[in-house]
Amino acid sequence: MAHVLEHPEAPLPVSPARRTLALTRPVPLVPLSIETRIVRPGKKVQWAEARLQADGAEVARATMLRIRAAEIPWPARTGGGDTGCPFPGPESSHAVRPPWTNDYPPAYHSTATEHRVVRGAWGELGPTTDWIRLRLPLAAGETPSPLVRVAAVADFGNGISSALPFESHRFINPDLTITLHRLPAADWVCLDAATFPERHGVGVAESVLYDERGRIGHAAQTLLLETW
Repeated sequence: MAHVLEHPEAPLPVSPARRTLALTRPVPLVPLSIETRIVRPGKKVQWAEARLQADGAEVARATMLRIRAAEIPWPARTGGGDTGCPFPGPESSHAVRPPWTNDYPPAYHSTATEHRVVRGAWGELGPTTDWIRLRLPLAAGETPSPLVRVAAVADFGNGISSALPFESHRFINPDLTITLHRLPAADWVCLDAATFPERHGVGVAESVLYDERGRIGHAAQTLLLETW
């Protein structure tokens, strides 16, 4: 859905500033169709929408806020720009296997991504900082764009920063919002993730997103918390 939302024509170059994904139904393993439209055209601010369908029923909907991209005058050191990532890079840590790898057949979340944890640890409760990159193209024969790389890994935030035990609780995210002030410059994307649960069964997972040059944005997932 991120891929198709990049391509609607715009009168000027645009930057994908925010993508919000609503998972309205479970997505089955069947052929899927997708529809896109421009909800609000504009030269400086544009909204695009994509609807994913299975057997005629909508299973997910995404909106993309696209803002015109242009070089503007910039005062010396008033914030912004690349300041470097505050965490060690992906080459500073060994690859780790997701703790759920042995529980599933080969799939996207278990084998199609590579992970390098530099703070915290999978299998332990609490915040975790994880460098992630795609091992395979999202679509055969197509090189993933920077936006696709971010969208493909940002959904890991609630899984890598679990605040409740996997053995007794689950925390499903029916949405994912990604806000970007810059696209990643290389394959690796870092998630500095933390989960905040509440006793009434609602939580939020937040991930600050980095590449090796510095911060690129933020991701948030609303969580449905329940026991097994």
